[in-house]
Amino acid sequence: MPKHTASRASPARIAALVLAAGRSSRFGRGNKLLVALDGRPLLAHVVGAVVASRLEPVIVVIGHESEQMKQVLKGYDIVLVHNRDYTGGLSTSLRRGLAALPQDIDAVLICLADMPAITADHIGRLVGRFDPAQGRCIGVPTYHGKRGNPVLWDKRFLLEMSAITGDIGARELVATHTDFVYEVEMPDRAVLIDIDTPADLAAAARER
Repeated sequence: MPKHTASRASPARIAALVLAAGRSSRFGRGNKLLVALDGRPLLAHVVGAVVASRLEPVIVVIGHESEQMKQVLKGYDIVLVHNRDYTGGLSTSLRRGLAALPQDIDAVLICLADMPAITADHIGRLVGRFDPAQGRCIGVPTYHGKRGNPVLWDKRFLLEMSAITGDIGARELVATHTDFVYEVEMPDRAVLIDIDTPADLAAAARER
């Protein structure tokens, strides 16, 4: 079990990392992150929510169709990182993004770019419970007990995260470090909604 000490005296500096470099191979027609939902590209919904949450810096990793992605992201206060190896899977984007983080952050929120229902409020609920001194180091959102995304990670896990390979993210590390996990129940199922297929997009549009 982790050792707990007094709560931190000053606010944590928490960065955000949005993974948006993939090819959308399961979507079947074009880049899903460029497809419009409520008049805005899918990517803009996610990045807009993260920027509104006031985490800093916000790093967005792009790769596939990077020039189009840059156009969508014009005007946002973000740092763009290009992953030339995006065909190697999600872990390649994770490593590129982690390498771009400032050294003095306390934690990072890892966000998937295909979750359009996420808002600054969801992110704020995760951040509000973060307290490594009390053992709350890995923030996982839930809805009716089911775990979703994004996930907030204390900086102590970044080295392990950087060693992940293949087309996976950091989910396995959650299972490895259960003593440090804190769950935050959310008021809606936004943390469970991601867009992989056109049917997913249509369902998300109906729920809005």
